[in-house]
Amino acid sequence: ATSRLLVNYQEPYRSQILDYLFKPNFGASLHMLKVEIGGDGQSTDGTEPSHMHYENDENYFRGYEWWLMKEAKMRNPKIKLIGLPWTFPAWIGKGENWPYDFPDVTAYYIVSWILGAKQYHDLDIDYVGIWNERAFNSKYIKHLRSTLDKHGLQQVRIIASDRLWEPISFVLLLDSELHGVVDVIGAHYPGTKTVPNALLTEKKLWASEDYSTFNDEVGAGCWARILNQNYVNGNMTSTIAWNLVASYYEELPFGRCGLMTAQEPWSGHYRVEAPIWITAHTTQFTQPGWTYLQVDGHLKGGGSFVALTDGLGNLTIIIETMTHNHSQCIRPPLPHFSVEPQRATFYLKGSFDLRRSLLIQELGCFVTYLSDFCSLSFLYFQVWKGSFSLDLDVDEVYTLTTLKTGKKCACPEPPPPQPFPSNYKDDFNIRNPPFSEAPNFADQTGVFEYFINASDPGDHVFTLRQVVVQRPITWASDADQTISIIGNFQWVNMTINCDIYIEKQRDGGVFIAGRVDNGGIYVRQTKGVFFWVFADGTYRVTGDLGGKEVLMKGLSGVRDNAWHTLTLNIQGTSASGLLNGYPLWENVTISKPRNGWAAIGTRSFEFAQFDNFHVEA
Repeated sequence: ATSRLLVNYQEPYRSQILDYLFKPNFGASLHMLKVEIGGDGQSTDGTEPSHMHYENDENYFRGYEWWLMKEAKMRNPKIKLIGLPWTFPAWIGKGENWPYDFPDVTAYYIVSWILGAKQYHDLDIDYVGIWNERAFNSKYIKHLRSTLDKHGLQQVRIIASDRLWEPISFVLLLDSELHGVVDVIGAHYPGTKTVPNALLTEKKLWASEDYSTFNDEVGAGCWARILNQNYVNGNMTSTIAWNLVASYYEELPFGRCGLMTAQEPWSGHYRVEAPIWITAHTTQFTQPGWTYLQVDGHLKGGGSFVALTDGLGNLTIIIETMTHNHSQCIRPPLPHFSVEPQRATFYLKGSFDLRRSLLIQELGCFVTYLSDFCSLSFLYFQVWKGSFSLDLDVDEVYTLTTLKTGKKCACPEPPPPQPFPSNYKDDFNIRNPPFSEAPNFADQTGVFEYFINASDPGDHVFTLRQVVVQRPITWASDADQTISIIGNFQWVNMTINCDIYIEKQRDGGVFIAGRVDNGGIYVRQTKGVFFWVFADGTYRVTGDLGGKEVLMKGLSGVRDNAWHTLTLNIQGTSASGLLNGYPLWENVTISKPRNGWAAIGTRSFEFAQFDNFHVEA
């Protein structure tokens, strides 16, 4: 759920961000895009909607991943697309929090997403995974392969298991049938190392999720080091960064752990962070299908290099000299090592044969210094009789290449940063919305979608509706309530108004909230000021999403299947609430939290509608 805010950017800024990510020979020039197959559950920084909320439901226009893949393909038709589920809608498990009891059902669900990508968006999915960082099931993987083949999707390759090298590598060596259907072993955060069993499988080895580090210069150093050393130490030929772009509220888990930052659609501000240019050192000068030359890529003075060829005479060498303190990733812990200034001499021979090496008389040289990422510079480097030498300092990245195509492009400066608007309204009155979710709302449990309330004769035809009615097969600790956050985490004093409509009879309920202090994988721990009304005619004020810290309760007269207006006013250490414009409760003392987002949500996984949301902070 890390691209949530990106879709809300206005032009030209949204296209500029996408160009920095995907446009060839411009910025990151990415070779692969891996997206979540939304499953209605929390996947780190929010939920992403499923294309099948319910068994008899199919909709291939929910969420923003379809749009993102199309934008990537439009810029680079050769980009590889990967889909991977984190969570699954409840009906897949038929009451169990497990997707493998009915492998035919789960395989059909995943294959339907791949077919929908082609039918509705003309997108060809290249790879599909099993279940992010959770157990794999051999029977299911085989069933997935046969289901793909039955639907003419032989070209779609399977990655397993998006967790650790083991036990998948060991099982592949034991099970020849499974070995025949898994194309890539994908490990997460491997620390540049692999295991003997993985090598013995002779499969492609990928760091199918890595990086996940704050995108300052240390994060850039981490990215530079692992892009090279994942191959040098671990024989991994693909490294995929989580995450693509930090386009989610920064105070959610792993804030700014993207290749660039775009978290202010309301202002248009974004930042092209250092990892974009570290990426370019590899991606602008190689392509999928190029081959790593089998050399010892360890430099004597510390650091590493890799060499790749297209088999047609082109050669690219990427060198990094990242020091320990300037290249620590968020995980795993990095053992101490030393890097020192050195003179390195390279000889073009061996697997890159002498005949071709003698034809290379100069190499283009791109340089980035960790201390100044604006200084990526280009020059030509002379090659004499198949060898050349370089004086390397610490914390530098070099690309030496026969290609003439590399560029460091730049768009005009984006607007300056601005906080979230302190007076924000949304009436959800949009007949044909470009996306299923309302701008800036970030769902943390449940899914909130635009809804046309055809039965309403009055002012509530167009609303926002919570649509997940059963707890999904979870990946994280989703809350027992649904919640969507919005606004500025630094807000202290605020007034929130919202029209609400409880659909669930007897025990249904909804809330509006302020000073909400948590989300993402920590959503169950969320504190704040929550104003609840229930279908049984009662209300509560609580200091937490779970409803355990009751600050006040009483009768409200609210009923289901009728519209009501809630108002929550928080000023300093006091809060009060209005129902339909009349005071319902007041003078509730608030001590913690001292600041946070605004939010809406429901008592359980239930249908409910919201309209005319307004916050003044």
